[in-house]
Amino acid sequence: MNDKPPSIQEWRDLYNAAIEFKKIECWNWMWDTDLFGVQNPVTGEIGYCCVMGGAGEHFALAVYLGSEGLNGYLELQSKKNYPSLEDMLSFQKLLMASFEDRSFLQKEDFHVIKKFDLKFSGSNSWPLFRSYRPGYHPWYVTDEEARYLTLCLQQTIDVSLRFKDDSDLLTSPYKENHYLVRVPQKDKTGLSWRDEWIEPLPFKKEEIIVEPIDRDRLEAIKRRTSHRQSVWEIDFFYFPQAIKEKEERPFYPYITLWVEHYSGFILKHYLAKPAECISEFQGQFLKLAENMKSLPQEILVKKEETFKLLEPITSELGIKLRRVKKLEMLEDARASMSKFTAGKKL
Repeated sequence: MNDKPPSIQEWRDLYNAAIEFKKIECWNWMWDTDLFGVQNPVTGEIGYCCVMGGAGEHFALAVYLGSEGLNGYLELQSKKNYPSLEDMLSFQKLLMASFEDRSFLQKEDFHVIKKFDLKFSGSNSWPLFRSYRPGYHPWYVTDEEARYLTLCLQQTIDVSLRFKDDSDLLTSPYKENHYLVRVPQKDKTGLSWRDEWIEPLPFKKEEIIVEPIDRDRLEAIKRRTSHRQSVWEIDFFYFPQAIKEKEERPFYPYITLWVEHYSGFILKHYLAKPAECISEFQGQFLKLAENMKSLPQEILVKKEETFKLLEPITSELGIKLRRVKKLEMLEDARASMSKFTAGKKL
């Protein structure tokens, strides 16, 4: 993953593009459902551009990256209620150029602005550029992201001004699920752009791979433990406080909770990076089972992923495994945890 910061010229180009974008105030005639694409001339990936600000609250250009980003946008749009932290962290893959109050900027942002002697004042006036990746805290853009976001701002100016004169510009002449995409072509003068109607590539969710279980280990657990009339609730979810290691981008770890259903007693909790949580889940459950004198009669889970990971183990240990819509005791424990961490900053 390239985290090289933008050069002075790349920053200059990005700020200039953002200033020109804000001048036209295209959120006065575009809504966040007026989606169109800009193809990255380097990678070929399509970013789906969304102009925000029609409601008069948050003024920005969001660029949802590839099929994964588009899927995340559509998932969040389909939510009846305001998206949860889990939703935001699971689905957000985008770049954003927004216009904020001064208090939202960090010292790194002011450092760049000062270099160019730029002047901004008032609410929703200060340009802010951030990269969003699933499981990570919003972070500063890299050089590659800055170059691409600059192009997206420039092409949004072109598309939005044409859309102002022709409200059917983004209405597909083909079947559904086609988007107007600005496609680049290199020529002697640099890049030229044309319109194309393109159907997004299908989004493939990463599948859960269930590793073979050590049967000798399971047999040893069965010999040492008995079953009681107890019920456990198990789930994993994003911990509400980001963790920063050295100079790396801060991430939201997954926390796995094991809670006794009747008492609400927390049997075990385990914190891991999102990429490691799934691979370590079964091993952590077996460690808990080895340390317990008795095992539950039944385990309740909410997610399909949790069910898939536990089923090979529970079937061997003779534990009933059931999916439910709500894990009351576990969600109470989770709410208490969120209260405890509320207000803490990186």
